[in-house]
Amino acid sequence: QVQLVESGGGLVQAGGSLRLSCAASGRTFTIAALGWFRQAPGKERDFVAAISWSGDSTYYADSVKGRFTISRDNAKNTAYLQMNSLRPEDTAVYSCAAVRGIYYSGRNYYSADGYDYWGQGTQVTVSS
Repeated sequence: QVQLVESGGGLVQAGGSLRLSCAASGRTFTIAALGWFRQAPGKERDFVAAISWSGDSTYYADSVKGRFTISRDNAKNTAYLQMNSLRPEDTAVYSCAAVRGIYYSGRNYYSADGYDYWGQGTQVTVSS
């Protein structure tokens, strides 16, 4: 099993920045990739960004490209989501998720269906 714990959410004004963290524990050697998803009230859960466990490959939703950066710290088993130029429409609960198995580039890291472990989420609120 893998446990994921998010932190770093909060309230920020439009144009501001936040950095989310996702700390992984347990059988982390089974993780192929980590991803971030978000869900706003009354809306479906959307893909935000993902990174291979090695950190060599990253994926972004078009809506956050150029504003958000995903990274990871191998020593800490932690992934980060640096969010800059935040907009009110970025307001959502942000959840970290992990894919179990072996990383390969042909896998679909954009779909929540492919993720095996989930954190509880952290609220991000962007005021206008």
